[in-house]
Amino acid sequence: MSDIEVIRARALDGVAHGFLGRRGGLSTGVHAGLNVGIGSDDDANTVTRNRLLAAEAVLPRAQLQTLYQIHSAEAVTIIAPIDDGVRPHGDALVTNRPGIALGILTADCAPVLFADVAAGIVGAAHAGWKGALGGITDATILAMEAIGADRGRIVAAVGPCIARASYEVDTAFLRRFCEDDPANERFFADGRDGRHQFDLESYVVARLAGAGIGRIEALGLDTYADEDRFFSYRRATHRGEAAYGRQISLIGL
Repeated sequence: MSDIEVIRARALDGVAHGFLGRRGGLSTGVHAGLNVGIGSDDDANTVTRNRLLAAEAVLPRAQLQTLYQIHSAEAVTIIAPIDDGVRPHGDALVTNRPGIALGILTADCAPVLFADVAAGIVGAAHAGWKGALGGITDATILAMEAIGADRGRIVAAVGPCIARASYEVDTAFLRRFCEDDPANERFFADGRDGRHQFDLESYVVARLAGAGIGRIEALGLDTYADEDRFFSYRRATHRGEAAYGRQISLIGL
């Protein structure tokens, strides 16, 4: 096992957080590294141990809290630890309770970590294209406000996700975004054979800015292109691989 790589954002300095990739961990084969996906076709005991290692690398002795992610705009407020074997359905978590590590799993979708340091409130969101378009970041901000955050103080960081150069989509996909807001066309570039390249990271940043978040950091790391550091659903699909791993992004108090 190599050391776990913890990627941090300057915007979240002073808050326990980390965007983790595949480096470190105990999994082998196609899942090699720090695979934390309960739903992946990996040894369950190894996944459990990887999840404990991940949480310990970011917030030692904290209880890990994750979700059964459904590509929704549902945010869940955690007021007390929930057994990790009973995962709430949704795509964002917020809390003001110390000792809980909020975890979001991704394999190309954008992980977004939030903090209002003054209020002692943190959040984590899983923003795939469907959840991002549906408003998962807005739902996270509202959930944080409901327990005392001020969006004027909230800072956010967008972690490793699939980049525009790697994210080819069809015209129906582009049309879906432009029907929601014609200005969304700016997040698409022309691709080959009449297709398009979608910039998920920039779209998520724009949603955050539009919601009034004043400080936003985008790490600009492409999960698809950097096989050594990250798992990627789309890369595995293009290669015809039967399985793929998931990475985790964590934040806590």
